[in-house]
Amino acid sequence: MRAQNSATRSTPIAVGDPATAVRSRAVPPASSPASPASPAPPTGPAGPAPARHPRKATPPDSPAAPAAPAAPAARARRAALRTRGARGGTMLACLGVVAFSLTFPATAWGLESFGPWSFVAVRSVLAAAIAGGFLLAARAPLPARRHWPGLAVVAGGVVVGYPLLTTLALTTATTSHAAVVVGLLPLTTAALSALRTGVRPSRRFWAAAVAGAAVVLGFTLAQSGGSLSAGDGYLFAALLACAAGYTEGGRLARDLPGWQVIGWALVACLPLNLAGAAVGLAYEPVHLGVHGVAGLLWAAAGSTFLGLYVWYRGMAEIGAPRASQLQLAQPLLTLLWSVALLGEQLSPAAPAAACAVLVCIAVTQRAQSG
Repeated sequence: MRAQNSATRSTPIAVGDPATAVRSRAVPPASSPASPASPAPPTGPAGPAPARHPRKATPPDSPAAPAAPAAPAARARRAALRTRGARGGTMLACLGVVAFSLTFPATAWGLESFGPWSFVAVRSVLAAAIAGGFLLAARAPLPARRHWPGLAVVAGGVVVGYPLLTTLALTTATTSHAAVVVGLLPLTTAALSALRTGVRPSRRFWAAAVAGAAVVLGFTLAQSGGSLSAGDGYLFAALLACAAGYTEGGRLARDLPGWQVIGWALVACLPLNLAGAAVGLAYEPVHLGVHGVAGLLWAAAGSTFLGLYVWYRGMAEIGAPRASQLQLAQPLLTLLWSVALLGEQLSPAAPAAACAVLVCIAVTQRAQSG
């Protein structure tokens, strides 16, 4: 009898899944040995079916193994970036403190040539011209509507209030006596910042802040003889105005560049300061001198614009409470400038007070804000 195959079979052969057919043909039956030269599997329209091999485990040290996410390394990089940002912010805030420490000596010089009202108005007009030039050169966009209330607080506190009140105080008080209130400024700024932003510094922070303020207060009172002057009311009002401006400016510096915060505040006050300059120059005598012009230029460019620019940048990096504690060194620096520029005598207790203040600053910088 003739063997029946596909050529003579009368029933058609069902065509199944090509992959199943390939697998069935690729594996020889267990009862018959494999042929030494097996024919290549048939190819379909899509080409030969890929051979399936069992997946082998890749050893962990193999170069082809996917790298596991390096969480510790990523955390270390983020910590390093935060550390560098904190150091940079501290440096900027320190530059701001140095610029502010020259404000009282510069104001004392300026009062040799100008009256208090005209000095403050002209100073703010010059600072606004500098800031406006920077804003135009950078093509800075107008602040958003939500920023203008905060800019108004900055303008009222550090552009108008603090310069005017301290200048009026310095007509009757010395720079060393004015440093009494300036020594209390860090504590006031930290308190207002905590109320404004909801940040609650630790007890160690507050203890060091109060201790530093007490050291500065005691030192500056000793320098001024421990007596109160008629300008104390101006100084305490200036303290509150400046602390409010610092706190609001530090908050705005998180959304806007620091130089734009003070720049827009100065520009916003320009019409008022122009009118004040015109009235002040008309009614107050002006006697131009080297000291007067130098003091006016520094108060306008250094203290009002450059100082506040780096100060707000630093405060945005490290926070208002910690940045404010760096100002504990400002009265001591002011006294040093007063000796060098104004000829005042420095007490022998200055080195001890300086060391105590530096210790307080170190403690506040390490204290965690809770």
